[in-house]
This record gives sequence, C-alpha cells and structure tokens, in this order.
Amino acid sequence: MRTIVYTCPYVPAEWIAAHGLRPSRVMPDSVGSVFSLAGREGVCPYVRGFIAEVTKNDRGGAVVVTTVCDQMRRAFDIVTRKCELPAFLMNVPNTWQSAAVQELYTDELRRLGRFLIRHGGKSPSNDALAAIMLEYDIARTSIFAARERLSAREYAERIAAFGRDGPSSSCVLRDASCVERNTQYAIRNTRYVPLAIIGGPLMKQEFRIFDIVAESGGRIVLDATETGERGMCAPLDAEGLREDPLSKLARAYFGGIQDVSRRPDSELYDWFEEKLTERAVRGIIFRRYVWCDMWHAELGRLKDLIDLPVLDIDTAGDFESEENRTAGRIGAFMEMLQ
Repeated sequence: MRTIVYTCPYVPAEWIAAHGLRPSRVMPDSVGSVFSLAGREGVCPYVRGFIAEVTKNDRGGAVVVTTVCDQMRRAFDIVTRKCELPAFLMNVPNTWQSAAVQELYTDELRRLGRFLIRHGGKSPSNDALAAIMLEYDIARTSIFAARERLSAREYAERIAAFGRDGPSSSCVLRDASCVERNTQYAIRNTRYVPLAIIGGPLMKQEFRIFDIVAESGGRIVLDATETGERGMCAPLDAEGLREDPLSKLARAYFGGIQDVSRRPDSELYDWFEEKLTERAVRGIIFRRYVWCDMWHAELGRLKDLIDLPVLDIDTAGDFESEENRTAGRIGAFMEMLQ
C-alpha cells in the first residue's frame, strides 16, 4: 500500500485511506541538514524539518502540502524541485464564514482525490468512505477519553501516533493492566498546576517540554498546538452520513479545526477560552518558531484577550541546545504560579 505523507491538519486522513492508500502525518525529528538548499535565516525550523523528512522518505508514494502558511508554500516549491515524490498543493481558504468557502474546500478534496487516483488510489464509494470515517471517529473518541489516565506526554504521543499510523495503532487502552497503571498515575499526580500550551506544530524532540513542565510541578492539561488536540477534527455528524460523506468530512475538518491562519481567527479564541475554563488552566505556554510571523504576531492579541499569565517561548528548532534555557524559563514561570 502506497503511503501519502502530509503534515497539515486540514488534510483529512480518511479521504486518503478511502482511496486505498495509507495516510501518514509527518512529525519531523529535527531540522535536518538539507538547508544548504536555502539558508537557514528566515526559514521556519518546522518547515526545514518537514522538507528533510520528505526528501529522505523512501516509503512515501506522494506528498500533500497545503497553503495554510507561506513558508509551507515555499516548501512545496522546494519539494517539487528536490524530491522525486509526486507532490500536491492543496488550497485551504483562510476565510470560513460562508457556504461558498466550505464548498471551495470540498472541491479541493475532490481535486486531491483525482491526484490520489493518478498515483495508485481508487475512487471510493460513499459506503466505503462512511465506514472509514466512522472507524477514525471511534479511534479519536477513544484517545480523548484516555486523556486523564495518561501523562501529558503520553497523551500527546498517542495523538501523534494516530496521525502517523491511523486507527490501527490508535491509543485505545485495551490492556487492563495498562488502564490500571495509568489510572494510578493520575491519582498520584493530582497536585499540579494546570497549564495550556498553544502554538504551531511540535517536532518529536520537543515533546520533552511536557516532561519539563511535570518536573517543575505542572501539567499541560490542554495541548492546543497544531499537533495536539487543536489539530484534531470535530466529532463526526453521523446523521445521513452515507448519503453525502464527503460534505460531512469537509465540515468536520474545515469547520472543526481552528487555526491562527483564519481570517478572522475569532473561533480559535472561542475554542481556546472554552477549554481553558473547562480545565481550570492557570497559565499558558505560548510556543512559537523563530520566523513564524503568524504566531509571533498573535502573541500580543492573546495577551489582550486571555486574562491568564503567558510565557512566551521561541525556538530555532534545536531543542537539545535550547533545553536548559527552556527548562529555566518554565521553572521560573511555575514558581510564579505556585
């Protein structure tokens, strides 16, 4: 089965799987060394890491990139020049208020479907697509249900594994001993300062930030990064699913994932504030990549709209060299909150 790699949450894995292909959401391990291609200055570390992962990927059948950010548009240009994988650029509208915009996104899914068929896929029936959508929805529900039984890092890693491998390796806690072990973890760790983290996507090595917070007496109870809960689509509306599953899929993704790229991004703040209240969050870690203009510009707006302490952490993508600095800043932030 050919693998289709992508990283943007607005690419529905179910649509790729329904074409008989294997969707795999890339999470770079590091920034890589390909950036003799274009200097490091001004290039988002995550984009550098993504290009490195794609160019060395020997299992992929194709790559899908979206227009959500300008840096990723540039990544598409580099991938098409430097990589043998077929590449598809999917247009994701920034505005969202009208039915016409939703239909534009749905048309892009149809165009993606034609690309997938050209590269080894098959056209899915409504029944086949609906069945896959239900399978993914059940797996997502199981992941969400496990949140309080897991450490913050384990929860984030399960979301990442679901994006990479789909429901087959999903994070349903089937083993009773595993359930008991993680329930005991939750019982032992009830005295902590609840925090949220918000920002763009994380790379694998950056999951260490969840441990740093825990070692400082906190717990990230809301992962609002692009690779966390915020990057998961809305629950599936199963009513009338088999009649028009593609429209339901588009609504769950385009209508259910909130992002800083949207204009306006008011729904992002509505979602975030609701979750902050629901989980009694006391502080926010604002994590952004150097040269990510969208998130950098959002810092002041977040501080104006959310009445909670905010710790701004920027990163150049080399977490190992930055770890002591990050740990020190998080430790000081936790002392202030305790």
